[in-house]
Amino acid sequence: MAADAPPAIGVRLPPGLDPHGVFRSLFAAYPDALLVVGHDGSIVLANPAAAALLDYGVDELVGLPVDALVPDAIRPRHAAYRRAYADSPRARPMGTQMDLLARRRDGSEVMVEIALSPLQDHGLPYVVAAIRGIGAYPRVRQALQRARYSEQVAQFGRLAVDARDPQLLVEQAPRVAAEALEIESAVLLLLEPGRHELRVAAGVGLLPDEPLGSRLSAVAGTALGRALHEGVAPPVAGWGSVHAVPLAGRDQALGVLLLRARAPERFGSDERRFLDLLGSLLATSLQRAHSEEALNHSQRLESVGQLTGGIAHDFNNLLTVISGNLQVLEELPALAGDVFGQQLVGAAARASRRGAELTGKLLTFSRRQVLQPAAIDVEILLESLADMLRRTLDQRIRISVEAEPGCPQVLADPAQLESALLNVAINARDAMPEGGALEFCCRTLPAAELPIELTAGGSAAPERYVEIAVADSGVGMPEHVKERAFEPFFTTKEAGRGTGLGLATVYGFARQSRGAVLIDSAPGAGTTVRLVLPEVPGSGEPAPVETAPRAQLPAGLHVLLVEDDAEVRQVVQRFLAGFGCRVTECASGEDALAALAPGAVIDVLLSDIALGAGLRGTELAEKARERMPGLPVLLMSGYSSALLDAPPGWPLLRKPYTRTELARALARVIAAR
Repeated sequence: MAADAPPAIGVRLPPGLDPHGVFRSLFAAYPDALLVVGHDGSIVLANPAAAALLDYGVDELVGLPVDALVPDAIRPRHAAYRRAYADSPRARPMGTQMDLLARRRDGSEVMVEIALSPLQDHGLPYVVAAIRGIGAYPRVRQALQRARYSEQVAQFGRLAVDARDPQLLVEQAPRVAAEALEIESAVLLLLEPGRHELRVAAGVGLLPDEPLGSRLSAVAGTALGRALHEGVAPPVAGWGSVHAVPLAGRDQALGVLLLRARAPERFGSDERRFLDLLGSLLATSLQRAHSEEALNHSQRLESVGQLTGGIAHDFNNLLTVISGNLQVLEELPALAGDVFGQQLVGAAARASRRGAELTGKLLTFSRRQVLQPAAIDVEILLESLADMLRRTLDQRIRISVEAEPGCPQVLADPAQLESALLNVAINARDAMPEGGALEFCCRTLPAAELPIELTAGGSAAPERYVEIAVADSGVGMPEHVKERAFEPFFTTKEAGRGTGLGLATVYGFARQSRGAVLIDSAPGAGTTVRLVLPEVPGSGEPAPVETAPRAQLPAGLHVLLVEDDAEVRQVVQRFLAGFGCRVTECASGEDALAALAPGAVIDVLLSDIALGAGLRGTELAEKARERMPGLPVLLMSGYSSALLDAPPGWPLLRKPYTRTELARALARVIAAR
C-alpha cells in the first residue's frame, strides 16, 4: 500500500478527514493481527496486534517471509498453497478452518483462524491476512482440555496393558491425575486385606499426616469409609475443592483416589469424567494383578500338591510293609519274653505311626485325603475347642469365642475341621511367646467378600458360605512369609519345632471341602486366618456317628487279594491268614478276573486301587460285581484321588492300616451284604 496512493476500496469518508491518517489508525487499532503480504511472500506491513500475537516487533515482521510464521511440519504444504493462491486469489473469511497454527518467534505454536483479502481487484499487488488467536476461546479451551484428558487416559491405558508390575501403575496414577488437572494434591489409598484400614500407597502433595505406607481408618461411617464406598469426598481444611474416586473390582472395594485443589469448584463434569476413566483403568489393572497373583499361587500349590500326593502314596505303601511286619514281629513267640526286643519293636512302630501321620498331612494338603462331610454347628465346635485350649495353652493367652447370632452350620469333615483349627491355634500360640489374645469368630460371609477362587466356582458352587476366623495378637508375618505360608515344609520356626505342614494341611482341607483359606497379617499387627466353608443347604442335622462293627470274621472266609506291590501283598496275606481266612493272591486286575471264572467261590474282594498299567481296582470291582452280583468289595489306597472315577459309596481302607482296622473294614463290608 503506497503512502501516496489514494484509497481504492470504494469507501466515502466525511469531509475534512485525512484518508491516509484514518486508514493508518484503523490498521494500527484493529484487534486482530493484520499482515499485508506481497506477491513474493514477504510481509510489507504489520500492525501491533500481529506483533503481540507472534512475539515480534512490528519492524521485525516487516520484510520477514510469511513462511517463517508457519510451523516447520507444514511449511512445504503452506508454500505450495500460497503459490496456488497467488495464481487465483479469492477472499476467504474466518471460520472455514479450525486447525491452523502459527509459529511464534520462540518456536511455540498458537492456534489461529485466518481470513485472506486479496487487493488485486483494487489495483494493489497484496493480500491482507487477518489472524485471530483462538486458544483462549471457551469452546476451544474446553476442546483442548478434553483432548488433553483423553491423551492422558490413553497413555495410562497403554501403560496398564504393558506394565506387569501393578506398583508402577500405583505410583503413576496420582501423578497423572495431578498433572492433567493441574492441581496440588492427589493421593491413592488402597484397602488393606483386613478391610478396615486404607494404606497411603502413592501420592503427590501429601499432607503432613499422610506419609507413604501410613494407615487410615476406613470403617463404614467415617469420612474415608464414605469416600471408599460412596465416593463422598471428605472435607479438608484449607482446600477449596476435594473429590473422591472409589476404586472397585469384582463387587468389592479396592481403594480410593483423593484429589485436592486450592481453587474452588475445580472438578467439573469433564474433570470428573477423566478421573472416573483413570480410576476404572487403575481398578481393572489392580484386580487383574490380584487375580493373576492368586491364580499363580494356586497353580504353584496345585503343582506341589500333585507331587506330595504321589510321594505320600508311595510312602504309604512302604509304611504298610514296615508297620505290617512290625505287627507280625511283635507277636512272634521268640520275642514274647524279650523285653529289649519288644522295646525296639515298639519304638519302630511308634516311628511308623508318626510317618503315617506325616503322610496324612501331605494327603490333606494335596486334597487326596478321605473326607466324611457332615453338618457341623460351628459355635458348639469353637466353644469346645476353646475350652480344651484354655486348659492346654499358655495361661497368659486369653481365648474368646464370638459367633454371629444364628450362624448356620457348615458342611465339612468334623475331625479334619477341628484339626485345622487346632493347627492354626498352635501357630498363634507360637507367635505370642509372651502371651496375648486368641479369638475365634464365625459369621455368614457376604458375597462381596468371597475369595476369587470361590466367586469363579460356577453354577455348581455352593450358594452361601460361613467364615471361621482365628485371630491372634502375635508378631505377625512380613509379606514374603505370608506369600509362602501355605507351602508344605516352609516354616520360620527353629529346627525341630515344626514340620511346615500345619497351614499346608489347613489349605488342602479347605480346598477339598469346596472352600478357601486366607491370611491377613502384618509385622506387629497379629495374624488372622480366615477359613471359608460352604454352608449346609437348608437346616440339616449333624450326621449320626457310625458305630464300628465288631471285628468278627467268619471262619474260613475266602478272600481274593489283589495288590501289585509284592511286599505289601505279603504283609496283607499274613494279616488275613492270622484271621483264619483262605487267601487267593493276584498281582494284577487281569489275574484277578481269571480267578473270578464261573464256578469260583469268593467271599470278598480286597483290592488296591492303583494296580500299575492294567485294570484299576475300581474297574476290577465293577467287573467282579457284574460276574458275582452282591460280592463284598473293599478297596485299598495310599491316597483317595484314585477314587474319583469310582461310583460313590465304595468302601475304602486307607494305607497304612493295622490288623484291627483291616478286620473291622472286612467285617463292615460283609455285614453290608
